[in-house]
Amino acid sequence: MTNKEKLSKYIPIVDFIADICGPKYEVVLHNICNPENSIVAIRNGNLSGREVGSSMTDLALKIIKQKDYLSKDFISNYDGFGKNGRKFLSSTYFIKNDENELIGMLCINNDVSDIINFKNDLSELLNRFSFLTENKEEHQYKEHIENSVVSLANSIIHRTINKLNIPPERMSIEEKVKIVHELNDNGIFLLKGAAADVANELKISETTIYRYLNKKL
Repeated sequence: MTNKEKLSKYIPIVDFIADICGPKYEVVLHNICNPENSIVAIRNGNLSGREVGSSMTDLALKIIKQKDYLSKDFISNYDGFGKNGRKFLSSTYFIKNDENELIGMLCINNDVSDIINFKNDLSELLNRFSFLTENKEEHQYKEHIENSVVSLANSIIHRTINKLNIPPERMSIEEKVKIVHELNDNGIFLLKGAAADVANELKISETTIYRYLNKKL
């Protein structure tokens, strides 16, 4: 069975899960061979604004690059962030072939925005009377759910650069090298044209990007 044939068997599962869980659950099937147009099946895509042919997320790129799937079959219940403040409780199942190579991802994004808004309103009320103390442990995984490969690439690049809080024209070579390596670890260069976007933001040439990648930190 080819990878494409194996992946196609998960398409009915997308509908199966969506019908069971309801309209607040976005269910997505990714083919990782094409990061820019990875979505091959989706239900309730209105929650994120995505459709068949849309790109994968920042987390998906990072998983592919860092090969997290080799030691895990799935990751569950991590935070997902959409546009306009929409929040998701997300989970991803890794689809592998017989050689244990990742070929796809089945993702379920539960839109919990309404629940969180209600919880925040209630917490604010209870905190006035000192009734509530909350201590939430931060999850290892976070995901930004974007509708286009352009916004995906730009958001990853801008978030990484903004961590230093220094304008690119004032950054040292060492700082730029660190940013390029961090972007590489997050899988940004799996996207077509990303090297040119990074070079433009850092005010350097594409050739310099590749030279920085060969530098050891």
